[in-house]
Amino acid sequence: MIVALRRFAEDRKGNVAIIFGLTLVPIVFLTGMGIDYTSATQKKAMLDAAADAAALAAVTPSLMAQPSSASITAAQNMFNSQVSNIQGLSYSANSLSVTAVDNGLTRTVTVNYSAGSRNAFSGVLGQSTWAINGSSQSTASVAPNIDFYLLLDNSPSMAIAATTAGINTMVSNTSKQGGCAFACHETDPAADNLGNPNGEDNYTLAKKLNVVTRIQNLNTATQSLMDTATTTMQNFKSTYRMAIYTFNTGGTNTITALTGSLSTAKSLAAGIDTLTVYKNNWLTSSKNNSDEDTDFEAAMSSVNTIMPNPGSGTAGQSPQEVLFIVSDGVDDNQKNGARNQALFTTSQCTSIKNRGIRIAVLYTTYLPLPTNSWYNTYIAPFQPQIANNMKSCASPGLFFQVSTDQDITAAMAALFQQAVATARLIR
Repeated sequence: MIVALRRFAEDRKGNVAIIFGLTLVPIVFLTGMGIDYTSATQKKAMLDAAADAAALAAVTPSLMAQPSSASITAAQNMFNSQVSNIQGLSYSANSLSVTAVDNGLTRTVTVNYSAGSRNAFSGVLGQSTWAINGSSQSTASVAPNIDFYLLLDNSPSMAIAATTAGINTMVSNTSKQGGCAFACHETDPAADNLGNPNGEDNYTLAKKLNVVTRIQNLNTATQSLMDTATTTMQNFKSTYRMAIYTFNTGGTNTITALTGSLSTAKSLAAGIDTLTVYKNNWLTSSKNNSDEDTDFEAAMSSVNTIMPNPGSGTAGQSPQEVLFIVSDGVDDNQKNGARNQALFTTSQCTSIKNRGIRIAVLYTTYLPLPTNSWYNTYIAPFQPQIANNMKSCASPGLFFQVSTDQDITAAMAALFQQAVATARLIR
């Protein structure tokens, strides 16, 4: 009997079953957890992809042109449509959070979700679902809508020949005037005894000599700018409007009020030309104004009244505004009862910029004319200061200078593109 008990005690064969029984529970638990965890990981990957798609769908160009609420709706619809295709998921639309924050021209969309992956071994794990959550974020910037107000100098000084060759041609063909590089337009040139063939004015003479003037180039450049604006607007999915004004003796002269039809603005810009006077010193046959034909301050005051307060240029807001000035920068007006030939006063530039309106300035260099006694007496003393004075009127980065023999069309296009580019950097 004792021997039998000793043999039973020494027998180890039953231990395998006992040990297996003891380890079976954690094996089943770990196996179930591994299967459900893998399933949950796969679902999270699909949900993360859906969140990414939703965030990106919210900042498409078309949605960036709409209020932020439209982006939120688009993100929600995208995410929910993706989630509907995922099997074994516990999800409620209420657990999706989408925010869209606009900061200037930038919109940031954030998608946060929470869901549950249904467990196949819920009885073993003690929970019916495995919690899943995640987020995605996208950011995009929109090009703003902009209204451009062109203020173009068409005073007689802008009728100077546009090239060195043209200047030389005009001077050599106006010897009886002492050599004049300006193609001044007069209705009674005979009164000035200019000495031109058939008593014609210098404007007509320049055309006969095939001399292109700066005002002609400005005409062409302004028309071309409308094409540049149209292409840029289409590329950026923005809206640009144009108003074109000329200025000379006072106030502004309307070529076109603010319009969204850039093709119409282009057609009307073809009519830009230099101021026509009666004769030397006379604006009309009844008004002797001593050739005071450039009143920069009056023009700035006028256009400042025309321009409304600007907005951010984003969807639902007023457009941004840019005042686009082209001039040779010299005042010739009445001041304190005397003729004033001087640098224009830039105080109104500051006032306009303080309203949030940016100013782009294209300075068409006032050329030194050493053969002209009037130039030597009145303009030469301050001519070197004109460029800096014009630059002080411009907003940072929006000053260009173009001189004789240079391309006004290219310069205007470059300045326009710079104005658009700097607008996109505003926050």
